[in-house]
This record gives sequence, C-alpha cells and structure tokens, in this order.
Amino acid sequence: MIEYVFGLADLGRLRFAISPSWELAASLQALLNPSYAAVHVEWMRDVRPALHDVDLRPAVALLGHSSYTPDFLTPPPESPLTTIEEDFERMLATPAAQVRKEAAIVAEDGDGPELQAFMARPRSELRRLVRTLEEYWRRALAPSWPRVNALLQADLAARGRELAERGPVATLDGLHPSARWRDDRLRVDVTLDRTCELGGRGLRLVPSAFEWTRPRATIGAPWQPTVIYPARGVGLLWQRDDPAVDALGRVLGRTRARLLGALAAPASTTQLAERLGITPGGASQHLSALAAAGLVSGQRHGREVLYLRTERGSALI
Repeated sequence: MIEYVFGLADLGRLRFAISPSWELAASLQALLNPSYAAVHVEWMRDVRPALHDVDLRPAVALLGHSSYTPDFLTPPPESPLTTIEEDFERMLATPAAQVRKEAAIVAEDGDGPELQAFMARPRSELRRLVRTLEEYWRRALAPSWPRVNALLQADLAARGRELAERGPVATLDGLHPSARWRDDRLRVDVTLDRTCELGGRGLRLVPSAFEWTRPRATIGAPWQPTVIYPARGVGLLWQRDDPAVDALGRVLGRTRARLLGALAAPASTTQLAERLGITPGGASQHLSALAAAGLVSGQRHGREVLYLRTERGSALI
C-alpha cells in the first residue's frame, strides 16, 4: 500500500489530467493479458489484425512480464490537455540512467535480451521503442482515441463538479474502493509499500479507460506524485448503439438519434463529430436542434462547450 501524506497546501493542489501514454501502455498490457481485459474484447478483436506486422518486442519486454510499469513510458501529464506527441517527446528526453534503472526493476521479474539491450544501450533502444509505440498508437489507438478521450473527459467533468460541491477529501475518498482517505492521507492499495510525503507538491489524479480494475500509483523522482484510477462508465466504452436509438432514428433522423444516444456522458461538438464520423458543423446544427427541443443541454468549460442529455432526452430514449 502507498500512503500519500497531505498537508494543507497539497489539498489545494489536486489536479486532474488525462495521460495518453498511460492509455497506450495499459492498452498494450490488455492485449498481452486478455483474460484481465474482458471489457475491452470488442476493441482487441478490431485491432489485432492491424498489428500483425508490428514488432512489439521492445514494448513487450518492458510491459509484458511485471506488475511494474516503467515510469518513463507513462510520464505523469503536466497539463489536462497533454497530447501523445508531447508524451513521446518526454519519453525521448528520459536520461539514460533513468532508463537503465527502470529496465533493471523490470528485469527483477524476468530477464531477457531486450531488457539487457535497454541497460546496455539505453538511448538507442529508447529511440527504437518510441518508434514502435508511435506505430502502435497510429494503428491501435488513434482510430478510437476520440471515443476513449470523451469517456476520460466526462470523468474529469464529473470529478470537477464533485470537487467543487463536496471538497477535496470527499473527492479523494470516492476515487475507487481501493483508494481511501484516512486521517491526513490517501491510502492506495497497490503491491508497493511506501509512504509518500507530498510536501506541498500536490497530487495528480488521472482517470484511465484501460486500467479499469484497480488504481495504480507513481511516487518515484523525478515524477509528479500521481494516482491513476479507473474512469467512470468504462463498461459502456465499446457499447454499440442501443436498439432504442436505432428505432428513434426513424423519428428524429439517424444522426440526431445517435447524438442523443452518445450524450449519456458529457462531450464536445468536436468529440461527437469524430465519434459519429460527421463534420463539426453538422454536429453543431443537430445539437442546436436537440437543445431547442430540450433534449440536450450545453455548458461552457474553458474554450469548449460540453453537451449532455437532459432528463427529457433520456426519457425519450
């Protein structure tokens, strides 16, 4: 168990963010261990053929044989809007000594030539690894990233409301049954036993779609202390259109019915357009019509508007 010890300043420095690199690493682990990833069966079935000629051995060596995920593969996000391109740049900037250190931790659970290569030639092997991960992302995750990102954004919106309405302690205590607030600390049930004094650094909280059964934690320098927790609603991630939505399409029109069906969780015009394969302008027009009928509502968050189905919209479906 890891215990994050909070001071008053740390409670004011809770930050939520999304980590594309964590989703990449966790999705690859799901492919390697499908028995632990039942909720992602539909996604795995779709992407396996696209990866038949990708040499994943460097990634498998680091991710396939240990409960430990090297931190340099999943650098804690520095902002809520981190992109996978920024994550790849941060991976490539990892000092050679850090690559060796973390590869050696993985090797404690089972050595092999790939891990030895990381320890002998960390810079060149890291560049090779990032090229592999870039290709993996392009084929396996980029096509479904709008859908995954919409789920994670919906979780952030819900947690943000909870933080504003109930405060940081209730928010921390409600992350997951395996992460509980007691006294002045957050106790996260993981295999590592450590106490992490935050000391004013605060804590980064990262929802995950592919790490869907348990929380994970990061405490090692130079990384920001971070807790990765299963996002709300992950069981609905790959759900096909509800039959009621198909029937409703004959009344409202297929696109408006699908938009209404997709808005059980908050999403922006751009996210909805990407998910449904329509233009943002077209999505905006349909959303305006649904909003005028009281079936969806919109609220501005930063530079974008997030839409959500109203009670009337849910009742119609």
